Amino acid sequence: MATSIPASNVDTIIFACEAGMGSSVMGVNALKKKLKQAGLKVNVVHKPVRSVPSDAKVIVVHKGLSDLARKHAPSAVVVAFSQFLNDPVFDKIVQNLKAGNDITEAQ
Repeated sequence: MATSIPASNVDTIIFACEAGMGSSVMGVNALKKKLKQAGLKVNVVHKPVRSVPSDAKVIVVHKGLSDLARKHAPSAVVVAFSQFLNDPVFDKIVQNLKAGNDITEAQ
């Protein structure tokens, strides 16, 4: 299990959810907007947690699904959040990517 990844290695973030509908769509759009405003070209892909590819590098997921995300992609950095909108984790991801810092696992 990875605990961090250099920002330079992050080209895609998997935003994983339970079923792929509802509030997670708002979270995906919020993260995409923050990345765009920061001038970052990182692809954000929305997937049900059970469909996360095993070779995923970074997974952003609600804390209640983080163990399942780790099971499906054991080498990924899993960044767990509590709130679908305005969770400070999203800002931290964007700040670290912009500064070239490592993206670190958050539970």
